[in-house]
Amino acid sequence: MTPELIKNWINGKETVADSDESIPKHNPHNDSVLYHAARSLKKDVDCAVDIAKKAQKKWANIPAVKRGEILLKIANTMRDRRDEIARVVAIETGKSPKEALDETIASIQLATFFAGEGMRLYGRSLQSDATNKYSHTIRQPLGVAGLIVAANTPIANIALKVFPALICGNSIVLKAAEDTPATALIVAKIAKDAGLPDGVLNIIQGLGAEAGMPIVEHKDIAVISFTGSTKVGRIIAETAGSRLARVSLELGGKNPLVVCDDADLENAVKWVILSSFSNAGQRCAASSRIIVLDKVYNKFRDMLVEKIKTLRVGNTNEDDLGAVINQRQLDNILNEIKEAESREARILIGGKRISNKGYYIEPTLIDRLPVQDELTNKELFGPVAVLYWARDFADALEIANASDYGLTACIHTKNIDRAIEFTQKVKAGTVNVNIGTYSSEPHYPFGGFGISGNGTRESGIEALDVYTETKTISFVSNPDAV
Repeated sequence: MTPELIKNWINGKETVADSDESIPKHNPHNDSVLYHAARSLKKDVDCAVDIAKKAQKKWANIPAVKRGEILLKIANTMRDRRDEIARVVAIETGKSPKEALDETIASIQLATFFAGEGMRLYGRSLQSDATNKYSHTIRQPLGVAGLIVAANTPIANIALKVFPALICGNSIVLKAAEDTPATALIVAKIAKDAGLPDGVLNIIQGLGAEAGMPIVEHKDIAVISFTGSTKVGRIIAETAGSRLARVSLELGGKNPLVVCDDADLENAVKWVILSSFSNAGQRCAASSRIIVLDKVYNKFRDMLVEKIKTLRVGNTNEDDLGAVINQRQLDNILNEIKEAESREARILIGGKRISNKGYYIEPTLIDRLPVQDELTNKELFGPVAVLYWARDFADALEIANASDYGLTACIHTKNIDRAIEFTQKVKAGTVNVNIGTYSSEPHYPFGGFGISGNGTRESGIEALDVYTETKTISFVSNPDAV
């Protein structure tokens, strides 16, 4: 049973905010108040950072292989309690139990992957032009990691940051997403039960400006990893950059999915539906720009509209998509649809709120928007996709690259030469062929070009670069002393 107040987690125990205030967490399904979360301020962050700083030295002194064993125990405990975790994720996000469970299982896979990195954390052997000189590199932790996560896939977002930071020997102050406070808390409790030392993982609840920015500004936070909007990412980069803290930004996307005139149209429709509307379109990797070649544009448009008509909206396993996360997001999406209509966009289907209870929006498809329209560079983070007409392949590639974002992309074609050309020339950190714009696994690096990030990558061994310093060590031997 979830408590009425979701507290902070500092030094291995639940702690009320110093303000003694709280913020309500609403149920996306029906707008009721589920519970409240602690409203933390700078004093709470200062306390958590102080605890994390003290705990980090002991944690870093544990050999990486042993740290990996503790992480594996956490992963196994998460596996044992996966249904419990999934229930929390489902009720906080409004997604179906099955979708929440799938996300939880993926997070367990991430934890297991990074636990294994404790046996590696590879450096390199280096060759010198000096006689009897032997050199190599090692990885060392940065210190206290400040992690700020989003609510769209809450358990996955936490796993993407917490486990690579821990295996590298860092301690953590995690700012939980205000819309998914209980998800963060259950991870902290599981980690303690699995043997993670107190103070290594600390959770701060609250609002971004009040609880997140004090983390960004804190002099003892060595690295900041943020998932969220480009607007906030710019503020974080500027603020943390003034004190030369390391920053990793995983930001938004306006991801293109190109449908060529030789594509398997039924398969393309299936993947557009999944990429654009699953999780209510709340994926940074969602396909929000559907670019279709002229010869099949009308046929594909009609097929897609007919398929959208069949989609079921709700929070059960029989439904195709759920609610958006909160009232603010609902209002923003509906306003953007209305604004697009005022610019002569055509709403092919959807565009309205489904009911007065809960944050449900009809899956929406728009066309007749020029490539130069502001929606090309505005992430809506909801079940809204725009169709673009392209003369030919070259035109489709140009439209795909017209956005300042560059997170993911996809092309549907039977022509291997088109596929190769597209994957090489499109501006995106992840490119897929004949599937969707999302598809990540624990060992795949994930991140974007342009305003989708700052060049770092989450997941995969590349994530280790975010949370470690590289040190070069050299020895010169004296053979005569042997």
